[in-house]
Amino acid sequence: MGPLRGGFLASLWFGLAAASIAGSSPQSSPGSPPQPLAAQVASPQVAAKFDVNDCKTCHEKALTSFEHTKHMKLPGLCENCHGDVTNHLKSETEKGEVGTIVSFKKMKPADVTKKCLTCHDKARQANWTGGVHDRKGLACTTCHSVHDFKSVQAQLKTTRDSETCFSCHPAIRAKGMRTSHHPVREGKMDCASCHDPHDSTKPKMVSAEWVNEKCLTCHTEKRGPFLWEHAPVRENCLNCHDPHGSNHDKLLVAKLPFLCQRCHLNTRHPGTLYDFRNTIAGTNPSNRAVEHACKNCHQNIHGSNAPSGPYLGR
Repeated sequence: MGPLRGGFLASLWFGLAAASIAGSSPQSSPGSPPQPLAAQVASPQVAAKFDVNDCKTCHEKALTSFEHTKHMKLPGLCENCHGDVTNHLKSETEKGEVGTIVSFKKMKPADVTKKCLTCHDKARQANWTGGVHDRKGLACTTCHSVHDFKSVQAQLKTTRDSETCFSCHPAIRAKGMRTSHHPVREGKMDCASCHDPHDSTKPKMVSAEWVNEKCLTCHTEKRGPFLWEHAPVRENCLNCHDPHGSNHDKLLVAKLPFLCQRCHLNTRHPGTLYDFRNTIAGTNPSNRAVEHACKNCHQNIHGSNAPSGPYLGR
């Protein structure tokens, strides 16, 4: 046998052997090219992609409202808050065990808030830590619900934010039932119209730099500037008004003229109470009687631009 013929037979033999190996491989199929040996090694099974519909098997009620929120559009969905839900589902279906899952009902308020602030850490929520509600041990889930909310906005547990606030502030709710009040119970305003429950950098959580600035956003006619100013008005609207409710006219903290006499006791007017006693006419009614008050003459009590009205007159 010549060297040329021997080389030809050797190459033919190696070719038939390689074809035999490829044909015996379980991964080969008729008409497909032979695969390399590295590809024939069994690769690890790829984990199945998480589907939120799998959670509906047990948590259908919790996902009914959740599907219509912005949380549904997040890439991690349930895993963002509840941890490894894939292994939780596997343990439930195969072993009947709960497995490792994060339950907000078993977490401390501080831990719940910390979890929420991983995403909601901007704008007003950035000032939550150390605030009044935080120091009182409240968590985000005290007022908000991710799955079972009732409000149109903010995912509150109640229909309106005032109902949520009144669950802890019943005294403020009682004031709102008085004759003179802001239209909170009528639904034209809410607590969040003046307060920011997340930001405690301002006194009383007022959503403005100071109280007057908040009041003047609606009562612009009281803003001024005035030629003749009333000092307590410039200082703080709450000196004379109770914003949550009063049984006196215009949300006043006291009835006229007694309200004015808390400061004006040493004027040229008598410093005694404006009732039926100690008047010039004895016990007879006078201009200091019932329904006669300071505003009969001092009408522009918040400030006056009249050149001849230094005493806030007409």
